[in-house]
Amino acid sequence: MGRIITPVRVKDVTIGEGAPKIIVSVTGRTPDELRTQVDALSGRPVDIVEWRVDFLAALDDTPAVTDQARTLAARLGGRPLLATCRTSHEGGEATIEDDAYADLVVALAESGVVDLVDVEYRRDERAVERIVAAAHARNVAVVASNHDFDGTPAKEEIVSRLRAMQALGADICKIAVMPRTPADVLTLLDATRIMHESHADRPLITMSMGGLGVISRIAGQVFGSAATFGMVGAASAPGQVDASELRAVLDVLERSR
Repeated sequence: MGRIITPVRVKDVTIGEGAPKIIVSVTGRTPDELRTQVDALSGRPVDIVEWRVDFLAALDDTPAVTDQARTLAARLGGRPLLATCRTSHEGGEATIEDDAYADLVVALAESGVVDLVDVEYRRDERAVERIVAAAHARNVAVVASNHDFDGTPAKEEIVSRLRAMQALGADICKIAVMPRTPADVLTLLDATRIMHESHADRPLITMSMGGLGVISRIAGQVFGSAATFGMVGAASAPGQVDASELRAVLDVLERSR
């Protein structure tokens, strides 16, 4: 059995209770592309929409970014909105200094329309602390994240990173790693189990990327992962599964438990 986890509730979605929640990303570079991607989510089993802000062509125009957040939120039909500016350090599109990164994410947290913000926990410590404080002041949940495209760290290192995110005050702790062998996938899953059973008091999101790691996206709940990323249309990360197929498998696993 795991420790007692304090769930995170955003709108009508509770992360950390029941079956893992499905998060789908939208990555449009223009308002028209984003509108098309959001409209394609209608009727699909999507619990949370992640807006990958780093893809936006107008990324350096903060008022335009927050205006786009309002437009997106209005089209989501009540689904929670997670705003993520993924930087080039962690596989994203944005090349941005720490202060500018913090300014942008704080502005999104303070926009009044974003339900969760992602923060790369290995950015400058002061920038991270500023984002967490600003988000919590507005009752916006913080997803601390780390993405390792170079490989899969040792089990102890994965647990250490997740514990560091928790110590920063993140509401949800997320890590994604790249496997080279099936053993790497097992490493990620067992690290998730250890964190969930021995250290976590809040939800985790963990995944092994690529085709080799797909099992972690569909069976992570067995080991303690509270959400997973699926796709509607094009994938935003390697190894994502169509949201409808993902929901079917997650439901089978949840019933069996």
